[in-house]
Amino acid sequence: MGAPPRIGPRMPRFFLGFPLLALLASVPAWSDDAGLKRCRELADPRARLACYDALPLPKTPAPAAPVPAAPAPAGRAPAASTPAAAPAPPPTLPPESREARFGIEQKAAAQEELPAIQSHIPGLFEGWRPNMRIRLANGQVWQIADDSSRMMERQDPKVTVRRALLGAFFLDFEGDNRSPRVRRVQ
Repeated sequence: MGAPPRIGPRMPRFFLGFPLLALLASVPAWSDDAGLKRCRELADPRARLACYDALPLPKTPAPAAPVPAAPAPAGRAPAASTPAAAPAPPPTLPPESREARFGIEQKAAAQEELPAIQSHIPGLFEGWRPNMRIRLANGQVWQIADDSSRMMERQDPKVTVRRALLGAFFLDFEGDNRSPRVRRVQ
């Protein structure tokens, strides 16, 4: 067996300075922990925000010049700009249209995401197999997205399509403990 590596004159000098460099790079992160704690303890939201706004920021490159606004069309007065105005919240959709978009929305607001929908499969359902498409009574078509299969014979089975982690959806059958992963195709 060989001897363990030695730290000493054989080790390159730039390795010896690395711990000191890492320590110095983290100092700005330590610099205002007391200020953050002081702001966090304030009960009044306006005072807390003012406290956070007053904290010094690390030096950053200068921002790019602002893009000039497009001229207003003729005959209209220019709208007053309010730089501190918050954007208007997205309008909430009626439940019917939210259900119609369930499973195919690109990036819906968190308050608009439904956790699940319920429907049934019209007619005799004899089970599923990989890549099979299942049409629900509400018109949605879901495709089996995993390698599972199940044989069952049910007339108009009630189903729930539920949202899971990382954008996955599962099809739950009433009275059955197996749930295939599905994706909406129509």
